[in-house]
Amino acid sequence: MRRAPVPAVLLCGTVLLLSSCAWGGTDEGGERPPGIPAGVTAEAGSATSVHVMWNQVTADPPITGYEVYRGAEKVEEVDAEDHMVDVVQLKPGTRYVFTVRARDAEGRLSEHSREVTATTPQAVAADDSPPTAPGRTTGRAAGSRAVQLEWGAAKDDQKVVSYDIFQGDSKIHSVGGNQTAAVVTGLRAGTDYAFTVKARDAADNVSPAGNAVRLTTAEGDGDSGADTAPTDFTATTSKVDGAYNLDLAWMPPPVDGVISEYQIQLDGQSATSLVWGGEPPEGRSEYSFYIGEKAGETHRVRLRPKLPDGTWGGYSEELTVTTGAS
Repeated sequence: MRRAPVPAVLLCGTVLLLSSCAWGGTDEGGERPPGIPAGVTAEAGSATSVHVMWNQVTADPPITGYEVYRGAEKVEEVDAEDHMVDVVQLKPGTRYVFTVRARDAEGRLSEHSREVTATTPQAVAADDSPPTAPGRTTGRAAGSRAVQLEWGAAKDDQKVVSYDIFQGDSKIHSVGGNQTAAVVTGLRAGTDYAFTVKARDAADNVSPAGNAVRLTTAEGDGDSGADTAPTDFTATTSKVDGAYNLDLAWMPPPVDGVISEYQIQLDGQSATSLVWGGEPPEGRSEYSFYIGEKAGETHRVRLRPKLPDGTWGGYSEELTVTTGAS
């Protein structure tokens, strides 16, 4: 069979085709170490803290935890169900480099993730005034595993550096001070939740909580997941060197964290999975792959993302294309 003309490069190219690429080597017992955490981001939460986030890794044996490194030094360990952490006691006005490793039940560690950087803002002298509470917070359930939250911007005599999102009394996430919306994933189906938001400035002064938003996720895992599905999905065919490619384009769903993996379904069957080897493209994504040499063949196609919490999002709408059609 003719291979797709789109190149696949292991661990360093634009796209990794999981159906034809292997992840790393094996240990002395012939077992593979865990996959490398993808979607790693780092953003300053204050003059002395950085919020590090990554996509959960699925492995067999299962992942039991993650290790976060600042340069060569391990600074944090978190449980397998977590995929974010605040690294604290940092210096103001300093650039830091972070990586993440996954650890499985056999104690094996993955390779380090790609490096991400964050620079803490300069501390403000004698700043003991917290920001105001965020404006009115609203939200809605986004299927059975996620909710969408929005809030009004808080005010500060200097600058709001970040917003902390709480589920009950537990802080579950942070976003940058220029954001006033978030999608919280990894929730349980048919469950009641209460969320609040607090603002934080560079001096680590924290505002009062905004109003509580009470939301209930949808029952079961059989909902469409439309709120976590790619949108503006298009599919066309093109002829290259006498064969046909399927050309896809879409907008990723608005979730916190990075979507680095997608599953493509062709004619009701899983055709391939793809992973962005580097930074996923900002905004609209595009991808092409080989589907055959005959004109007049009709295919159905759709795709879904793997969310930062390790679960699959909803499928895009299903489109029908015909090779050679104008």
